[in-house]
Amino acid sequence: MSNLTPRDIAALEERRQAECTVTAALVSEPIGGGFMSVSGVGSWTNQACGLGLAGPVEAAEIDRLIEFYASRGIEPKIEVSAFADETLLAGLAARGFVLREFEAVLARPLAPGEAFAPAQGWPPGITFVRVDPQDAAQVEAFIEASTCGFRPEGSPVPEELAAASRRIVVQPRTESFLALDGEVAVGGGSLDVGEGVGALLGTSVRAAYRGRGIQQALIALRLRAAQARGCAVVCIHSRPGIPTERNAARMGFALVYHKVALVRPGPGLVPSP
Repeated sequence: MSNLTPRDIAALEERRQAECTVTAALVSEPIGGGFMSVSGVGSWTNQACGLGLAGPVEAAEIDRLIEFYASRGIEPKIEVSAFADETLLAGLAARGFVLREFEAVLARPLAPGEAFAPAQGWPPGITFVRVDPQDAAQVEAFIEASTCGFRPEGSPVPEELAAASRRIVVQPRTESFLALDGEVAVGGGSLDVGEGVGALLGTSVRAAYRGRGIQQALIALRLRAAQARGCAVVCIHSRPGIPTERNAARMGFALVYHKVALVRPGPGLVPSP
């Protein structure tokens, strides 16, 4: 993939993810080459990421991570790349961290002048707009539509999720796109840009509009935006085997590496999404 090895991509992407999480969180601290972040009980930002890619992680750092979350009544959670130093895994295992879930990181290079369009063509009757961070109503419509796949259908957006999404949307590093059927927001997704790498994140399409190529169109739009921002490669994070993987493959993405989410359960500690 281009001139970047999977390890190169992991180093860029894990740093980007850590920085993006910092922008969405209320409190963050550097640790072990990455960051640990928190926004309060129930927020997806309650996680550490990017650790162990620059070398060994000392045991005292892992103890500091545990205290950072446990002191706030939150279950410690860390995402670990397949390329993380073995000292990180050993230290986490010794302190009772257990596997919660697997995650696949897919990527594709971006060539100058390359054209991007959905493999199935642009969905008829659907228009796409870039979200104006200064338009509060449009931002709220985007948050509601782009998170619909991460909560029960018809349920309100949890405030913890909405607040973190607002903090991301207004960042200069982020571009968000909204799919509209007339005036109705039916889907959306964001592009986050780090050093040399972009990532497509926070994508959902309403159940009644799935299967019409809207997600592929949102991918194509964000690939264009990433190309314009000078990204050499773009990533997508996905749970293995879900439709996101199939849509990404149709748009030229391929598996580059795996990662795992590890947690340390404890009495009175609240898990995070």
